Amino acid sequence: MKNCDSRLHGRLMVDVDGHSLTLDDRQLLANPQVGGVILFARNIVSREQVCALVAEIRSCSKNILIAVDQEGGRVQRFSHGFTMIPSMQQVGDFIESAGSEGVLLSRELGWLMASEVLACGLDISFAPVLDVDRDTSSIIGDRAFSDQPEKVITAATAFIEGMQDAGMASTGKHFPGHGGVIADSHLEAPVDNRSWEQLKRHDLMPFQSLAKTLAGIMPAHITFPAIDADSVGFSSFWLKQVLREQLGFRGVIFSDDLSMKGADIVGSYVDKAKAALAAGCDMILVCNDRQGAVEVLAYMEQQQTPLSALIESMRSNSSVAWAELEQSPRRKVVIEKLASVA
Repeated sequence: MKNCDSRLHGRLMVDVDGHSLTLDDRQLLANPQVGGVILFARNIVSREQVCALVAEIRSCSKNILIAVDQEGGRVQRFSHGFTMIPSMQQVGDFIESAGSEGVLLSRELGWLMASEVLACGLDISFAPVLDVDRDTSSIIGDRAFSDQPEKVITAATAFIEGMQDAGMASTGKHFPGHGGVIADSHLEAPVDNRSWEQLKRHDLMPFQSLAKTLAGIMPAHITFPAIDADSVGFSSFWLKQVLREQLGFRGVIFSDDLSMKGADIVGSYVDKAKAALAAGCDMILVCNDRQGAVEVLAYMEQQQTPLSALIESMRSNSSVAWAELEQSPRRKVVIEKLASVA
């Protein structure tokens, strides 16, 4: 199947191992069913090298979305040559103490993060985290703005506005909320026993408030047995009935990484891919396991999985280069502000 329409994207996002592409990488990325690449810390030596890697990826396919997790705090894959963004908990705390000045800082940090990522030629950072937490979850914690949903909404709204200013589409995660469980879904399959009413009054609030603002949403690998038997990322109830119908979300639904232990309850990689796509995911991620990605790709080729036009909405049109960004008065002011509040 050859894709001649630059607006259509394959629905599989994969990763690469090194600082440059191997022949196997090139062959994988040239497949029209592969519509995205996510970069990790292992892919960076310097800012210049990341820019070169991105250009190399784009030479394999024009129809490719390039992503990274550059949230701030302890989840920043790019460090060398990039501004270190504080954790979202620190941002939330600053809003608590400084009010409107803190809200403005959240917006400017969203702009700064997005501007630096875009200047290297990527399209998106999977941000912001909309989980409601402070110290319950072993994997969320200080990645969350606050343990109070109203404060998450205030801080995240500003952060998203900053991202949009830079030309980056936002992705809220981890729907409908990962902050109520201790377990890390990278390592096990968390179960949250709260009721629908409890969730609706707490964790779900940021997603409900921002559903029509966000361009993308990533569901959590968590099961809420009092609400639905299936893990959220494999549940048509959560993705179609709640997210699409009740909340009115019209953007791109990205699965969380299908190599995570929290996804293993569904079965093999093909089982997971099949279930995620059937539940309503527009793009599925298979990272840190090339054989798993190859198995999913073979399945998608066999099934002739339809390409997606919706994913194009996540692509960036920003053309600001690093040299121009470094001269930006706005960037200088934000960095100075960061130094003053550190």
